[in-house]
Amino acid sequence: MTTPSRKPAAPFPRTAAVVDAAAAERIRIARGWLHTAHFLTSAPQLEHLPPVGLPEIAFVGRSNAGKSTAINTLTQQTRLAFASKTPGRTQHINLFGVGKQKVDDAVLADLPGYGYAAVPREAKLRWQRVMGNYLMTRESLRGVVLMCDPRHGLTELDEILLEVIRPRVEEGLKFLVLLTKADKLTRSDGAKALSIVRLQAGGGEVKLFSALKQQGVDEAAELLWRWAHPQDELPAEATQGDSPP
Repeated sequence: MTTPSRKPAAPFPRTAAVVDAAAAERIRIARGWLHTAHFLTSAPQLEHLPPVGLPEIAFVGRSNAGKSTAINTLTQQTRLAFASKTPGRTQHINLFGVGKQKVDDAVLADLPGYGYAAVPREAKLRWQRVMGNYLMTRESLRGVVLMCDPRHGLTELDEILLEVIRPRVEEGLKFLVLLTKADKLTRSDGAKALSIVRLQAGGGEVKLFSALKQQGVDEAAELLWRWAHPQDELPAEATQGDSPP
């Protein structure tokens, strides 16, 4: 009895290998770039901020939404962004420089968390004015990253913030919602949260993010790199290999 001949395995597509290698290189560049983040300055009022002139990416979100953890995870540092033991008490804009070979080419702006009940009403109103002025008038602002706990969804204050930046988004301001603590969701709950927030975000990108499981970290890092370097290109996906001469 003869053994039937085995069908030879299909060769691994060369273009797929090139795409995977290019994607890995893009992530490596973006993660390495973010890892250079270092403290620049802190300011309680908008007028105290230096006119940096570099592309600026702001991180915003309610207290306890995981903003500091997300910043530290993206930059692969443990205490770059400091989470106060009393959420909502820290009310300064903190700027961090980012750039290879000690030459900054972008700035990360960590804005204080908002909406914490223990903060006096006057302090809340003052900070809301500072944040609103920053988001509407900061000329170097190129992108906004909003942290949101998907178990609670976008709150009224989050939606107010979206309305504040909407005119600038329509003019080209980049916008990303990171659904933090995604490891606490089931797969179906995560998909549902993505669908809901995408509708609410009105044109901004939305991604699940988990510092614990490193979910969404690479994608977010690459996106931030592109925001800060619109004139440059990370290694492109396969444009060669199997294409005809």
